[in-house]
Amino acid sequence: MHTRTLGNSGLRVSSIGMGCNNFGLTIDAQLSQQLVDCALDAGVTLFDTAPVYGTEFGASEKILGAALGSRRSQVSIVTKFGMQPDYGRNCSRSAILNDVESSLSRLQTDYIDVYLLHWPDLSTSIEETLRVLDDLISAGKVRYIGCCNLPAWQVVEAKLLARQAGLHEFVVTQDEYSMVSTAAQHKLIPPLEKYGMGLMPYSPLANGLLTGKYTSQSDAPAGSRLANNLWNTGDKYLTPEKLAYVQKLSDYAQDHNHTLLELAVSWLLAQPVVCSVIAGSTKLEQLQQNLNAGDWTLSAEQMQEIASL
Repeated sequence: MHTRTLGNSGLRVSSIGMGCNNFGLTIDAQLSQQLVDCALDAGVTLFDTAPVYGTEFGASEKILGAALGSRRSQVSIVTKFGMQPDYGRNCSRSAILNDVESSLSRLQTDYIDVYLLHWPDLSTSIEETLRVLDDLISAGKVRYIGCCNLPAWQVVEAKLLARQAGLHEFVVTQDEYSMVSTAAQHKLIPPLEKYGMGLMPYSPLANGLLTGKYTSQSDAPAGSRLANNLWNTGDKYLTPEKLAYVQKLSDYAQDHNHTLLELAVSWLLAQPVVCSVIAGSTKLEQLQQNLNAGDWTLSAEQMQEIASL
């Protein structure tokens, strides 16, 4: 497993990170333990979770903390703040101080490696949020900070405000990014490059579309993530245009003796700001496929060929 630097920080993390969003949601604690063990054995050092993951608030964090146990010091834990049990957003000082203590307890640790603002809270000034995060770093409860799902202008605002006020800065962001969902490439990545921030893409396989399993809308089984996403967003992924594009990508991968999944992950890792691709799994074989997916190093020529598809 290769490692990369988290933005312009000194923290190195595995290029494939384990998404723990399924822990306590679609898989139980026993299978989650097996997945964590397998990931650790393969060299994964980044585990991504959040209080809102799971059928019960905090379930994913609890399962991850128990699964890591005495091996906690071997890994970097990414968790998030700001989303309440009712899915309301609160990034105020009071809320964050409560959130961090609850997460530390559930994760069975005394520090969080990377603490991310989960979703923007427009009712709280970003300066208030940054100042309490700065205090948490000074107290040793948090080591690095970042954000998720913020528009590019808010990422830049937070970066400049932190510099002006002499506060610790966001070093990384999480955002949806894949070969079929490229909004981040045009809007977010340029300021990340300018300010030395890293990107941890989530949904790298577009909720399963980039596994090659789906060739039409009828292929998504009821209850699957892709079917649910399609229901919620009105054909976000399973459009004729995207299905045709995915077929071109699949053909390209096969022509180079690789799978579509391997192409999807390797393409992300070829982007200069990407430090770790967050991939969730519900089965051991699926996890192994994800872990092996980053072994294909795409050349500049191949990236140009892909761009012309």
